[in-house]
Amino acid sequence: MDNNAPTRPSRRALLQAGAATGLLFASAAPTAVREARAAQTVPGTATPLPTRPVSLRVNAEVYALSLDPRTTVLDALRHEIGLTGSKKGCDHGQCGACTVLINGRRINSCLTLAVMHEDDDITTIEGLANDEKLHPMQAAFIARDGFQCGYCTPGQICSAVGMLQEVRAGWPSHASQDVATPMTALTDAEIRERMSGNICRCAAYPNIVAAIHDAAKEA
Repeated sequence: MDNNAPTRPSRRALLQAGAATGLLFASAAPTAVREARAAQTVPGTATPLPTRPVSLRVNAEVYALSLDPRTTVLDALRHEIGLTGSKKGCDHGQCGACTVLINGRRINSCLTLAVMHEDDDITTIEGLANDEKLHPMQAAFIARDGFQCGYCTPGQICSAVGMLQEVRAGWPSHASQDVATPMTALTDAEIRERMSGNICRCAAYPNIVAAIHDAAKEA
């Protein structure tokens, strides 16, 4: 037997050394994690920008606000002015729940910045009625039961009001048979196509179409 051969560590010594190394890394991990987090920007947050004065005319009333220039019309309406009728659904302009009228045209308020509309007339669902008298489109939605949960209804009504103005102006749609000839009848197909940007998750579409037909006859 060679007395000069290196002595092999025992199994107990290996286990003890492994445990000690693990404890060493475990004690250092929280500090390393904290340092890494401190060096990163938390996802979903944005660095605030200096606010700027913005004057918005909403439902014939002027509001003097101080806004981050990235504030959307929807967030200004809901969080700064307190008009919560316009809903935040997808926040990507895909559901139509935030639709308002700006200078008579329907716009997804989640996709446009408040600073772009200082000289414009903004009308929300709260501004459609004339005192205690409902707008014909609002009355038609109630009469035809054109809603269920009601979350999309403000956007549906504002969009329908703007849509009828487009029809009166002679704007064609993808459902129009002849874009060069003024439309003589507002068909179900025309209404469905023109309102396709407003989603109703409760699927009250047949009643919404009927309500728009009624309102179009009154207008």
